[in-house]
Amino acid sequence: MRIFLAGATGVVGRNLMPVLVRAGHTVTGMTRSPQKIGEIEAAGAEGVVCDALDPSAVMRTVQRARTDVVIHQLTAIPSTLNLRSFEREFALTNRLRTEGTDNLLDAALSAGARAFVAQSYTGWPYAREGGAVKTEDDPLDPHPPAAMRASLDAIRHLESRVLRARGIVGTVLRYGGFYGPGTSISENSSVTKMIRQRSLPVVAGGTGVWSFIHVDDVAQATLTAVERAKSGLYNIVDDEPAPVAQWLPALAQALHAPPPRHVPVWLARLLIGEPGVVMMTEVRGASNAKAKRELGWTPLWPSWREGFVSGLAARAPRAAEARRQFA
Repeated sequence: MRIFLAGATGVVGRNLMPVLVRAGHTVTGMTRSPQKIGEIEAAGAEGVVCDALDPSAVMRTVQRARTDVVIHQLTAIPSTLNLRSFEREFALTNRLRTEGTDNLLDAALSAGARAFVAQSYTGWPYAREGGAVKTEDDPLDPHPPAAMRASLDAIRHLESRVLRARGIVGTVLRYGGFYGPGTSISENSSVTKMIRQRSLPVVAGGTGVWSFIHVDDVAQATLTAVERAKSGLYNIVDDEPAPVAQWLPALAQALHAPPPRHVPVWLARLLIGEPGVVMMTEVRGASNAKAKRELGWTPLWPSWREGFVSGLAARAPRAAEARRQFA
């Protein structure tokens, strides 16, 4: 298939490109930076420069690619997040999830593409009530913290626009929290540096439930979604949602770092703001049962427990070895 990948040099894109090429697909990778064309070509794809927020440019670029499938992996999330400035930090990503989605989808429809696959997120958007693990049928948060409302509205827009599009197969992948090479949780990333410095604490009881996904599994799941071309919404996460009180000390241990500190909510609110407190104490995890059942996808890294030990710098071929060690 001819595949158009928007966001080709982002965290997902740079891992996804070679996977698509090895699977025999012809890939056009879009970036807004001319300096990154070489990275796209080195992965075996054709590189094009385009601003995702320029509708005319996107229309011309996608039409010229004569694409069968458009993959939307556009984000602009800083490598080191200031959660006290959540709304500002996600402002550009929100535009890419609204205006960028509209531009790419309109172009895909005009170009006659048969499928559209878009990145969404499952890390905190589910309602903070009821069970600890949510499915795609569960509602999103009706009352998010004020600083997170614009981001949740942007996610809702992306998902609604893609899933309701006519004349094209629309697939939305709600990824969990990334870890592995090139992500914020890798050998020498911003998060792991904070853990080594004991500046990432467990807040209160650490009851927020997180669902993780290794970056290799993100790429493989996306390839599966592209080739299955099945309309729908899918949580792309590993098999073991876990509260912060479990995964954060385990990550510190895997990094040979001292155990995390514990701080009360009032102090955490001063340090990381309300969004940070919510993520540490109230968010819900996600189930991958639908993706396994309908897409036939199974994660290479079934649990963050093995992934934190063996997958922060590993590539996919090492996943089988890691699983044997934990069997």
